[in-house]
Amino acid sequence: MGPTTPALGLREAKKRETRQLISDRATALFVAQGFERTTIAEIADAARVAKKTVTNYFPRKEDLALDHQDQFVASLAGTVAAREPGETPLAALRRAFLAAVAAQDPVAGFAGPVLARMIADSPTLTSCLRGLHDRREEALAEALAEATATSAGDITPRTAAALLGGVHRVLFTRIRELTLAGRANPEIAQVLTREARQAFDLLAPSLAEYGRG
Repeated sequence: MGPTTPALGLREAKKRETRQLISDRATALFVAQGFERTTIAEIADAARVAKKTVTNYFPRKEDLALDHQDQFVASLAGTVAAREPGETPLAALRRAFLAAVAAQDPVAGFAGPVLARMIADSPTLTSCLRGLHDRREEALAEALAEATATSAGDITPRTAAALLGGVHRVLFTRIRELTLAGRANPEIAQVLTREARQAFDLLAPSLAEYGRG
Protein backbone atom coordinates (compact mmCIF):
# COMPACT_ATOMS: atom_id res chain seq x y z
CA MET A 1 0.00 0.00 0.00
CA GLY A 2 2.84 2.39 0.88
CA PRO A 3 4.58 2.63 -2.53
CA THR A 4 1.30 3.11 -4.42
CA THR A 5 -0.10 5.83 -2.17
CA PRO A 6 1.97 8.71 -3.61
CA ALA A 7 1.07 7.61 -7.15
CA LEU A 8 -2.60 7.51 -6.26
CA GLY A 9 -2.32 10.93 -4.66
CA LEU A 10 -0.65 12.38 -7.75
CA ARG A 11 -3.26 10.82 -10.02
CA GLU A 12 -6.12 12.30 -8.00
CA ALA A 13 -4.39 15.68 -7.91
CA LYS A 14 -4.00 15.56 -11.69
CA LYS A 15 -7.69 14.73 -12.10
CA ARG A 16 -8.66 17.67 -9.91
CA GLU A 17 -6.37 19.96 -11.89
CA THR A 18 -7.83 18.78 -15.20
CA ARG A 19 -11.38 19.20 -13.93
CA GLN A 20 -10.64 22.71 -12.69
CA LEU A 21 -8.92 23.65 -15.95
CA ILE A 22 -11.92 22.51 -17.99
CA SER A 23 -14.28 24.38 -15.67
CA ASP A 24 -12.22 27.57 -15.87
CA ARG A 25 -11.95 27.47 -19.68
CA ALA A 26 -15.67 26.77 -20.00
CA THR A 27 -16.58 29.68 -17.72
CA ALA A 28 -14.39 32.05 -19.74
CA LEU A 29 -16.13 30.97 -22.95
CA PHE A 30 -19.59 31.22 -21.42
CA VAL A 31 -18.84 34.77 -20.28
CA ALA A 32 -17.34 35.79 -23.62
CA GLN A 33 -19.93 34.34 -25.99
CA GLY A 34 -22.84 33.04 -23.92
CA PHE A 35 -23.74 29.59 -22.65
CA GLU A 36 -26.04 28.67 -25.53
CA ARG A 37 -23.49 29.47 -28.24
CA THR A 38 -20.58 27.67 -26.60
CA THR A 39 -19.97 24.07 -27.68
CA ILE A 40 -18.28 21.17 -25.93
CA ALA A 41 -15.76 21.06 -28.79
CA GLU A 42 -14.78 24.69 -28.14
CA ILE A 43 -14.37 23.97 -24.43
CA ALA A 44 -12.19 20.94 -25.20
CA ASP A 45 -10.03 22.99 -27.56
CA ALA A 46 -9.64 25.77 -24.99
CA ALA A 47 -8.62 23.27 -22.31
CA ARG A 48 -6.42 21.29 -24.75
CA VAL A 49 -8.20 18.02 -23.97
CA ALA A 50 -10.39 15.62 -25.94
CA LYS A 51 -14.16 16.13 -26.08
CA LYS A 52 -14.58 12.81 -24.30
CA THR A 53 -12.42 14.08 -21.44
CA VAL A 54 -14.79 17.04 -21.00
CA THR A 55 -17.87 14.81 -20.93
CA ASN A 56 -16.19 12.33 -18.59
CA TYR A 57 -15.84 15.10 -16.01
CA PHE A 58 -19.04 16.97 -16.94
CA PRO A 59 -21.68 14.72 -18.58
CA ARG A 60 -23.88 17.71 -19.48
CA LYS A 61 -22.86 21.20 -20.57
CA GLU A 62 -25.05 22.58 -17.77
CA ASP A 63 -22.79 20.84 -15.25
CA LEU A 64 -19.99 23.17 -16.31
CA ALA A 65 -22.02 26.26 -15.49
CA LEU A 66 -23.91 25.22 -12.35
CA ASP A 67 -21.58 24.11 -9.58
CA HIS A 68 -22.62 22.38 -6.34
CA GLN A 69 -25.72 20.77 -7.90
CA ASP A 70 -25.76 17.70 -5.65
CA GLN A 71 -25.07 19.84 -2.59
CA PHE A 72 -27.90 22.19 -3.56
CA VAL A 73 -30.43 19.37 -4.09
CA ALA A 74 -29.54 17.70 -0.76
CA SER A 75 -29.21 20.88 1.31
CA LEU A 76 -32.72 21.21 2.78
CA ALA A 77 -33.16 17.49 3.39
CA GLY A 78 -29.75 17.39 5.05
CA THR A 79 -30.66 20.25 7.37
CA VAL A 80 -33.84 18.47 8.46
CA ALA A 81 -32.02 15.17 9.02
CA ALA A 82 -29.28 16.85 11.10
CA ARG A 83 -31.51 19.15 13.15
CA GLU A 84 -31.08 19.43 16.91
CA PRO A 85 -33.22 17.22 19.22
CA GLY A 86 -36.60 18.85 19.67
CA GLU A 87 -35.95 21.37 16.88
CA THR A 88 -38.66 21.59 14.23
CA PRO A 89 -37.86 21.44 10.52
CA LEU A 90 -39.04 25.04 10.15
CA ALA A 91 -36.73 26.26 12.91
CA ALA A 92 -33.79 24.25 11.56
CA LEU A 93 -34.26 25.48 7.99
CA ARG A 94 -34.67 29.07 9.13
CA ARG A 95 -31.51 28.85 11.22
CA ALA A 96 -29.53 27.23 8.39
CA PHE A 97 -30.66 29.76 5.80
CA LEU A 98 -29.78 32.76 7.97
CA ALA A 99 -26.35 31.21 8.59
CA ALA A 100 -25.90 30.73 4.83
CA VAL A 101 -26.84 34.36 4.23
CA ALA A 102 -24.36 35.52 6.88
CA ALA A 103 -21.68 33.43 5.14
CA GLN A 104 -22.79 34.66 1.69
CA ASP A 105 -22.87 31.03 0.62
CA PRO A 106 -22.96 30.41 -3.18
CA VAL A 107 -25.27 27.42 -2.63
CA ALA A 108 -27.84 29.79 -1.10
CA GLY A 109 -27.62 32.04 -4.17
CA PHE A 110 -24.58 34.27 -3.61
CA ALA A 111 -22.94 33.21 -6.87
CA GLY A 112 -21.96 36.68 -8.08
CA PRO A 113 -23.04 38.83 -11.03
CA VAL A 114 -21.26 36.83 -13.76
CA LEU A 115 -23.08 33.56 -13.02
CA ALA A 116 -26.36 35.36 -12.28
CA ARG A 117 -26.26 37.08 -15.68
CA MET A 118 -25.20 33.87 -17.42
CA ILE A 119 -28.25 32.04 -16.02
CA ALA A 120 -30.61 34.92 -16.73
CA ASP A 121 -29.47 35.04 -20.37
CA SER A 122 -29.74 31.28 -20.92
CA PRO A 123 -33.09 29.48 -21.29
CA THR A 124 -31.26 26.17 -20.81
CA LEU A 125 -29.67 27.18 -17.50
CA THR A 126 -32.87 28.81 -16.28
CA SER A 127 -34.76 25.57 -16.93
CA CYS A 128 -31.99 23.51 -15.31
CA LEU A 129 -32.07 25.67 -12.19
CA ARG A 130 -35.85 25.26 -11.99
CA GLY A 131 -35.37 21.51 -12.13
CA LEU A 132 -32.82 21.66 -9.31
CA HIS A 133 -35.32 23.50 -7.13
CA ASP A 134 -37.91 20.80 -7.90
CA ARG A 135 -35.48 18.02 -7.02
CA ARG A 136 -34.52 19.78 -3.79
CA GLU A 137 -38.18 20.00 -2.79
CA GLU A 138 -38.71 16.30 -3.56
CA ALA A 139 -35.71 15.38 -1.40
CA LEU A 140 -37.07 17.58 1.38
CA ALA A 141 -40.46 15.83 1.20
CA GLU A 142 -38.73 12.46 1.65
CA ALA A 143 -36.74 13.79 4.63
CA LEU A 144 -39.88 15.20 6.24
CA ALA A 145 -41.73 11.91 5.71
CA GLU A 146 -38.91 10.06 7.44
CA ALA A 147 -38.70 12.62 10.25
CA THR A 148 -42.43 12.33 10.97
CA ALA A 149 -42.71 8.57 10.33
CA THR A 150 -45.20 9.00 7.51
CA SER A 151 -45.13 7.51 4.02
CA ALA A 152 -43.38 9.39 1.25
CA GLY A 153 -46.69 9.66 -0.60
CA ASP A 154 -48.54 11.23 2.34
CA ILE A 155 -49.92 14.67 1.54
CA THR A 156 -48.63 16.30 4.74
CA PRO A 157 -44.85 16.05 4.17
CA ARG A 158 -45.34 16.85 0.51
CA THR A 159 -47.33 19.99 1.36
CA ALA A 160 -44.87 21.04 4.06
CA ALA A 161 -42.01 20.55 1.60
CA ALA A 162 -43.81 22.66 -0.99
CA LEU A 163 -44.22 25.49 1.54
CA LEU A 164 -40.67 25.31 2.86
CA GLY A 165 -39.16 24.76 -0.58
CA GLY A 166 -41.23 27.63 -1.95
CA VAL A 167 -39.84 30.07 0.60
CA HIS A 168 -36.29 28.99 -0.23
CA ARG A 169 -37.02 29.37 -3.94
CA VAL A 170 -38.36 32.90 -3.42
CA LEU A 171 -35.35 33.89 -1.33
CA PHE A 172 -32.90 32.37 -3.83
CA THR A 173 -34.58 34.33 -6.60
CA ARG A 174 -34.46 37.48 -4.50
CA ILE A 175 -30.68 37.13 -4.09
CA ARG A 176 -30.33 36.79 -7.87
CA GLU A 177 -32.55 39.84 -8.47
CA LEU A 178 -30.47 42.01 -6.17
CA THR A 179 -27.25 40.65 -7.69
CA LEU A 180 -28.43 41.52 -11.20
CA ALA A 181 -29.42 44.96 -9.95
CA GLY A 182 -25.78 45.57 -9.07
CA ARG A 183 -26.01 45.25 -5.30
CA ALA A 184 -22.91 43.92 -3.54
CA ASN A 185 -23.05 40.70 -1.52
CA PRO A 186 -22.74 42.37 1.94
CA GLU A 187 -25.70 44.63 1.14
CA ILE A 188 -27.70 41.70 -0.26
CA ALA A 189 -26.98 39.71 2.91
CA GLN A 190 -28.28 42.59 5.01
CA VAL A 191 -31.50 42.78 2.99
CA LEU A 192 -32.00 39.01 2.96
CA THR A 193 -31.49 38.68 6.70
CA ARG A 194 -34.51 40.91 7.20
CA GLU A 195 -36.62 39.49 4.37
CA ALA A 196 -35.86 35.85 5.23
CA ARG A 197 -37.17 36.36 8.75
CA GLN A 198 -40.36 37.84 7.33
CA ALA A 199 -40.74 34.96 4.88
CA PHE A 200 -40.20 32.21 7.45
CA ASP A 201 -42.53 33.97 9.91
CA LEU A 202 -45.34 33.56 7.37
CA LEU A 203 -45.01 29.78 7.72
CA ALA A 204 -45.10 29.74 11.51
CA PRO A 205 -48.91 29.50 11.91
CA SER A 206 -48.99 26.22 9.98
CA LEU A 207 -45.55 24.69 10.57
CA ALA A 208 -44.31 26.01 13.93
CA GLU A 209 -44.82 22.62 15.63
CA TYR A 210 -44.68 20.32 12.61
CA GLY A 211 -42.05 17.59 12.99
CA ARG A 212 -41.00 18.44 16.54
CA GLY A 213 -39.39 15.51 18.30
